[in-house]
Amino acid sequence: MRPFLSIIVPYHDTYEDTIRLLNTIAGSVRPPVFEVIVVDDASEKSLQLTDISLQKKKRMSVRIIRMVKNKGPAAARNRGAKIARGKFLLFLDSDVEVFPDTLHNLAAIYLDDPDIVAVTGVWVKEQRNATFFPNFKALRDWSYWINERDKSGYYFLFSTRVASIKKAVFMRLGGFSESYTAALVEDIELTYRIARRYAIIFAPNVRVRHEFESFWPIAKKYFLRAYHWTRLYRKRKKFDPVATTFQEAVTTLSAVAGLGFMGISIIVSAVTYWIISGVDPNWSLTTLRLVREVNAVIIAASGVLLFFHFYLIRKFLVFMYNEKGFVFALKGFFVGLVLYCFIFAGALWGRLK
Repeated sequence: MRPFLSIIVPYHDTYEDTIRLLNTIAGSVRPPVFEVIVVDDASEKSLQLTDISLQKKKRMSVRIIRMVKNKGPAAARNRGAKIARGKFLLFLDSDVEVFPDTLHNLAAIYLDDPDIVAVTGVWVKEQRNATFFPNFKALRDWSYWINERDKSGYYFLFSTRVASIKKAVFMRLGGFSESYTAALVEDIELTYRIARRYAIIFAPNVRVRHEFESFWPIAKKYFLRAYHWTRLYRKRKKFDPVATTFQEAVTTLSAVAGLGFMGISIIVSAVTYWIISGVDPNWSLTTLRLVREVNAVIIAASGVLLFFHFYLIRKFLVFMYNEKGFVFALKGFFVGLVLYCFIFAGALWGRLK
């Protein structure tokens, strides 16, 4: 029987994560007929299926395709799509886990409305890790998708953590751009091509679990994604309701400008203290008064910008407070400021390079 759904998982040295994902897929309740295609992107440790119980193996068809050369997740997904036999493709990152009803809920969407071409799901906000940053990132993403998303937007991000599309449409569009050899903005670039003709339906009941990394790996990804998205923006000349709205751009600028003015104020205050301490007694009181007045203006500008930034992210702050309490929300505010600096740096590099 031809599968209704072909699940495609790119794999590159994520053995434990991928086995865990396959086990959760095998535990699906009332799924459609499906197949699983794991594309081994030239890993050092080849994937084996010995960790899946014999009973679970019988419940699903799993094929492993091995690539000779590492080409990145975009190329791996395209390779899997070419040999897929299902009418619909479901792309899952290797480090997620599906819920028992994920496949059933996805199939129901396509069966209820034959005109639907593409669906994207959501990763839940709960984390097994109790440390601050993974929970902050999980809440940040959940808030974006559930609380803050542009509900009037025409399309949503075709996020490869959990995203599905009709195979015929995917092949006609040419798949993911293989010019991206890492997990960067290949999902955003494909989103733009899908959205020229079709809407991408957001389905909050198509869920996966994803455990987020620590601060530095995420900050690096923010920087690189901002860099590559800026290059896309230079071609399209417009914002979108997907990854980077105009409001997100303003939010980033308000954070960076507010911190920038604060830094200038600290420098001016240090210089003023140095002068008052008698290092340079030739400065007149009038000059010192002028410096202090200028510094007061800088402090006020910083305060206004940071308050404006506070206003722009108010929904997320309230969400963090309701979920984790005041201390978590306060810490999240300042961590968010730092992450916006990484985004700004990546975007600036994309504009200058």
